[in-house]
Amino acid sequence: MLDKEPIKRVLIIGAGIAGMQAALDIANSGYEVVLVDKLPSVGGRMAQLSETFPTLDCAQCILTPRTVEVGHHENIQLVTYSEVEDVTGEIGDFRVRIRRYPAYVDWDVCTGCGLCQEKCPKRVVSEFEGEMGRRKAIYTLSPQAVPNKPVLDRDNCIYFERGKCRACEKLCPVGAIDFEQEETIIEERVGCIIVATGYDLYPMEELGEYGHGRVPDVIDGLAFERLLSASGPTAGKVLRPSDGQEPKEVVFVQCAGSRDPELGMPYCSKICCMYTAKHAMLYKHRVHDGQAYIFYIDIRSAGKYYEEFVQRAMEEDRVLFLRGKVSKIFREDGKVVVWGVDTLSDRQVEVAADLVVLATAMVPKEGTRELAEMLGLETDEFGFFTEIEGNMQPVETLRPGIFLAGAGIGPKDIPETVAQASGAAAKVLSLFAQWSGVAEEIAVLAKVEAL
Repeated sequence: MLDKEPIKRVLIIGAGIAGMQAALDIANSGYEVVLVDKLPSVGGRMAQLSETFPTLDCAQCILTPRTVEVGHHENIQLVTYSEVEDVTGEIGDFRVRIRRYPAYVDWDVCTGCGLCQEKCPKRVVSEFEGEMGRRKAIYTLSPQAVPNKPVLDRDNCIYFERGKCRACEKLCPVGAIDFEQEETIIEERVGCIIVATGYDLYPMEELGEYGHGRVPDVIDGLAFERLLSASGPTAGKVLRPSDGQEPKEVVFVQCAGSRDPELGMPYCSKICCMYTAKHAMLYKHRVHDGQAYIFYIDIRSAGKYYEEFVQRAMEEDRVLFLRGKVSKIFREDGKVVVWGVDTLSDRQVEVAADLVVLATAMVPKEGTRELAEMLGLETDEFGFFTEIEGNMQPVETLRPGIFLAGAGIGPKDIPETVAQASGAAAKVLSLFAQWSGVAEEIAVLAKVEAL
């Protein structure tokens, strides 16, 4: 039994859909949440999506109400543009140090008017846009960002490079720009921790066999997602990056870095079959006279209405599925030539495409191993967090009071991620309910001792 009253407050690391779902479940139950994310705004990977499978619902239509609720909830302390630096203590009383990076903008003063971004003269490649678009040196991640406050990229700011410019400062109507802002340390005490750090994509730089770095117009699925998005760099028009032309033939390559122990990861990334079918379908909805090809090893569509979704892509949208692997991608006469094989007909296939989209493997978020070491958690051979037991204890860890949720444990889709986040929240709330009894018992003992 705990010998002191435990703290009924939770830290959640990661503010993607998993972190937000867990935060809302706990906050709506009346408990305080400290929600930390490395990015300037919440939403994670889902904020980059155009539509979701298998319903083709607008991702932002689903996500934005949640991000707004998270940003305004009285029980949620939102700490973005920050990282957890140290965790000590034990279940019921974890002591956490959080490092908040300087935004060079006073968010308490800033109104989010966007004038500083409009007048900034420096443009750089946008990571949020999958490197398909550009952003200013002072920026917000997206028009729907929560919090809707900009950060200044010191590494690309003309003032920090040359000591000149300061256009954003001159034009800010409320004087929110602060070039002297420094890192700050926030210290918090919580009773439980939920880790929901999410995933990255397998680095394109390591996929040279698919033409990346040598052949223009070879992109990954997330970059194509931004091309499809109405808020993306092309306002939802499918345009190939090399010349801005509409591609009439697009090849989608599945298992690029997945199920490939020699050149990538040996595991299946689980969602690629579905989002590739979605990409091909949405491409056809935008380019009606275009042709989409999908090279696949096999189709893994295990989910409610998932198989029907794939069949719809085949039958209604006339997507050509080719069972076989791609052997070579190269540039020839302005085309991206794809060599492959159709194992069903036992024929060699050559497609002169305008654009190639790689369904790259899901891998753990950068820094996952370091975070696991800090928290005293285990990771598997690929770097994903390890739960106690995948069947019966899928959100619990060997360290009491620390729980897991989302794709930081392994590849998963949005419904599974949300369900797991609610499961982790339920574990925390169960502990808080038990601790209420502990607090009453401690109070009674204190009265007895006083007598």
